[in-house]
Amino acid sequence: MEQNRFTRSPAATAVQLVLWSIVVGVILSALGITPFNIVDRIGLIIRNIYNLGFDAIHWAVQYFLLGAIIVVPIWLISRFMGSRRG
Repeated sequence: MEQNRFTRSPAATAVQLVLWSIVVGVILSALGITPFNIVDRIGLIIRNIYNLGFDAIHWAVQYFLLGAIIVVPIWLISRFMGSRRG
């Protein structure tokens, strides 16, 4: 009879978690991954996401200013010319 994983005793679950943690730890160690590497990588990912956000804003502002150099004077001239006609 198969025992439901949610009705298993807490001790059996703890033992299973310990065994799986050891297996995964051995695999990660063989790959040269340490807990400090993981923490450093998470920090690096957060910094990269933060920088990407501000790079996107910088990109948008740069193109906005470039377009505004042409669009705003043309708009002003058309407004002044239109007000003289009316």
